Amino acid sequence: MASSSFIDYVKIYCRSGKGGAGSMHFHRAKYVPKGGPDGGDGGRGGHIILRGNRNLWTLLHLKYQKHIFATDGGSGGPSRSFGKDGEDKIIEVPCGTVVYNGDTGEFMCEVKEHQEEIILFRGGKGGLGNWHFRTATNQAPRYAQPGEPCMEANVILQLKVLADVGLVGFPNAGKSTLLSVVSAAKPEIADYPFTTLTPQLGIVSYRDNQSFCMADIPGIIEGAAEGRGLGLRFLRHIERNAVLLFMVPVITEDIKREYEILLAELEKYNPQLLTKARILAISKCDIADPEIDLDKLTRELSEELGISVICFSSANGMGITELKDMLWEELNKEQNQVIDISHAPIEVKLIEREDDDDMDDDDEPRTIYLNEVEEEWDLDKYRGIGWDTQDNFEE
Repeated sequence: MASSSFIDYVKIYCRSGKGGAGSMHFHRAKYVPKGGPDGGDGGRGGHIILRGNRNLWTLLHLKYQKHIFATDGGSGGPSRSFGKDGEDKIIEVPCGTVVYNGDTGEFMCEVKEHQEEIILFRGGKGGLGNWHFRTATNQAPRYAQPGEPCMEANVILQLKVLADVGLVGFPNAGKSTLLSVVSAAKPEIADYPFTTLTPQLGIVSYRDNQSFCMADIPGIIEGAAEGRGLGLRFLRHIERNAVLLFMVPVITEDIKREYEILLAELEKYNPQLLTKARILAISKCDIADPEIDLDKLTRELSEELGISVICFSSANGMGITELKDMLWEELNKEQNQVIDISHAPIEVKLIEREDDDDMDDDDEPRTIYLNEVEEEWDLDKYRGIGWDTQDNFEE
């Protein structure tokens, strides 16, 4: 598979800093034979901090950064001087990044807002110097407290695209074409399945200089929740959408059945997706059979499915304005404003296997043996440089 600049999954090893050790020191000065303890405290270790950045839309900058270490805290010194605090490591991530434990798959935290900071791993607390342990009965403590250990673990960062409207449909349903018509996005469009391999975002202009964000994900087929097609890798990008726009071409034999298949795949992936607002859009109406009454078809499907249904065509602009109005109305409903969703633990091995499938063939090292070289070796050329016999060559 060709490499892409859209990276929505990385696995990195993070380690915070250790706390500095407290100092065991006694005051020394002229004419002060018994100065007493004056050991300072150790500095705290550096934190591993996640910070949201709305100017990032992919995890590409972290793809080849496999280890992130914060520095340790400095040890305490004499005269009750504190040790230096460790330097924090700040990882900037796109808004909508979810963090899981890389070994167990358990959910850890989530970055939602711009400039939001979350301490992923806290640095160890610095140890106390022997000055803290002086008492009336122990005026010369010869011990100090060590610093707290660091925190370390493999973590998985997954990006879940933040968009208002998510396009859901089978391959070649017209999702990318609709996105290119209503926004300035330039997704790849072709007449073969799985043209879209990565999520695409577009800003849809609306009346009175208003706008909303629309996300196009790769097509879903029956069995996607079990890994067929592109699997469930990109289904997570519609978890944050306020409205799901299901797209089914008008030339489909059974529109209702295709819609129910898509709905079933979403339910298998995450049942909470069924609580989102849904609209069924019948696409490619410019090539519909003239005998089909589109108004009647829309009314019947709306009554059977209990959701809003609209017919449109990206080719000639039919129904595009009405579709925008319908989406804007749904987005402004109070029940559709909250898009929080609980995050279930992930299967680490399954996610890693899908990520390995994206590795380019050119990235894998290749060993070339002598028997793979087509031309014959001229042994006379190498005589006199230590390769005197043919036995030194592999057959």
